[in-house]
Amino acid sequence: MTQGYDAVLLVSFGGPDGPDDVIPFLENVLRGRNVPRERLLEVSEHYQHFGGKSPINDQNRDLLAALRRELELHGPNLPVYWGNRNWHPLLTDTLREMADAGVRRAVAFVTSAYSSYSGCRQYRENIAAACEALGARAPQVDKLRVFFNHPGFVGPMAKNVADCVARFPPGERATTPVLFTAHSIPTTMADSCKYVAQLQEACRLVASQAGVPRWELVFQSRSGPPTQPWLEPDVCDRIRALHTAGTDRVIVAPVGFISDHMEVLYDLDTEARQACHSLGMRMERAATVGTAPAFVSMIRELISERHSEATARLALGNLPASHDICPLDCCPAPQRPAAAGGRPGSPPPGSPPPGSPPPGSPPPGSPPPAAPSR
Repeated sequence: MTQGYDAVLLVSFGGPDGPDDVIPFLENVLRGRNVPRERLLEVSEHYQHFGGKSPINDQNRDLLAALRRELELHGPNLPVYWGNRNWHPLLTDTLREMADAGVRRAVAFVTSAYSSYSGCRQYRENIAAACEALGARAPQVDKLRVFFNHPGFVGPMAKNVADCVARFPPGERATTPVLFTAHSIPTTMADSCKYVAQLQEACRLVASQAGVPRWELVFQSRSGPPTQPWLEPDVCDRIRALHTAGTDRVIVAPVGFISDHMEVLYDLDTEARQACHSLGMRMERAATVGTAPAFVSMIRELISERHSEATARLALGNLPASHDICPLDCCPAPQRPAAAGGRPGSPPPGSPPPGSPPPGSPPPGSPPPAAPSR
């Protein structure tokens, strides 16, 4: 029984495409937050380190092309659009394009595998705000479920980890620790969602398929003030602790991300690798799933789940397939402390200004942007 969808919307965070885009992009990310200008300039240097260009947009273009081919070959043969939270193509512009094309009901794939305010609910709020700006012309947009335990995500990630393990001599493979990394979030946010439980299950499933006996979940990309508790341990802190305990090698696997964007390049390939180099440790970093054929097929299967009630809902492990429709109290925004500051690596937090935020920005009391991302 068809559900009547007539389009697919790929939704992501967005990132600058060149040096001139960096400051306007960060201003979009931080709109509605009282962040000092000098802090914004400090964060912008991370992008300038890579020529002022985040790889996330090119990676989304590749995913967009792959998904279009997948749907043309295997159906449902729906047009696929792309809109970002913070940079072009912006959600408002994309939804206007969809409305102009006569789209009335679309299903949205968000490039985040886990449940949290920043990784799920905030995207739904962004979509709702963009639709509100269009009024009665706006299409209805239904978000697809999170996919942390779908075989199309777990399988490609496990292959990437196994490829890393195979780079070590046979005698070292079983004892080489794997650090699965994900974006840290405030503990108040983590306490009100299933983010950590879903990450732990994804790590267990990937490690099992990859044949990895020694693994743990760590975090990266913290952006909160030192006074605010965020999920730990930090990946670099854990690398140092492993070195102190006598370990001379490590595999880092960014299971919390679906593509090798800026936070993977900076926090892992730059900072974590520098930490290992300074300690004389060997580090191998697993690739993200990117446009692996099984992952692209997974997106098609998630679309088919909603487009036709006859499609099976695939999920591995101990947790069921996640819900299609989020409850009203799902992944609420925690209260944010007024103090600003924190570690470089992601845009810093700040207090919202008096009054309502601009359309499309998070509501007062929401956390700093902490979702997989840039």
